Amino acid sequence: MLIRYLSQVGKYFLMLKEIFNKQTKWPVMKNLILKEIDDLIIDSLGIVCFISFFIGGVVAIQTALNLTNPLIPKYLIGFATRQSVVLEFAPTFISVIMAGKMGSYITSSIGTMRVTEQIDALEVMGVNSVNYLVFPKIIALLMYPFVIGISMFLGIFGGWIACAYGGFSTGADFIMGAQKDFIPFHITYAFIKTLIFAMLLATIPSFHGYYMKGGALEVGKASTTSFVWTSVCIILFNYILTQLLLG
Repeated sequence: MLIRYLSQVGKYFLMLKEIFNKQTKWPVMKNLILKEIDDLIIDSLGIVCFISFFIGGVVAIQTALNLTNPLIPKYLIGFATRQSVVLEFAPTFISVIMAGKMGSYITSSIGTMRVTEQIDALEVMGVNSVNYLVFPKIIALLMYPFVIGISMFLGIFGGWIACAYGGFSTGADFIMGAQKDFIPFHITYAFIKTLIFAMLLATIPSFHGYYMKGGALEVGKASTTSFVWTSVCIILFNYILTQLLLG
């Protein structure tokens, strides 16, 4: 079992190396990148905005309900919401969700090309299929921090709406708490994590789709496996990066 996993890891790193060999011509690559931006980034904005807004509201409400001591200032609701959203919810929780949405799409699309022998056709034509299929996804996901930035804003905004209109605190108190003791490096930390997670979101599902074997049934299995491993790697790297950057 261990040998099989190590073999998979070795094959994964060989794939990463192959991505940057024999680049596809720019006119073709440009169209591929624009398509991936549309499929992976633009199409994800709706679900990210919806989840971020309501989760931010839930965080604010739960924080308010736990501040039962009248001596605790109400502005702590905004402070706790900001910290939760910026440090963990937006970069990590959204990335795990995207492992399901983006990851399943990437694995199934590449896996279907493998099953229908389209990848073999690319190789016969002399195209570096790994570069052709994976490199545009990596470039497209360089815009992933933009998605996470929107998630941060809507999470805090949703907390403000829930707090102010739910009667838990005033809007001014929430905003004061959201601004209190703000550390700019926390934003940098969140975006560093986001870029690492973007690389994982682009490459791990691509790996499982590219090297899958079998028929249509195995495409679904590969999508499930890629989601599991992408989520595991995101959680693991989240711990490592938090220890390195904030420890």
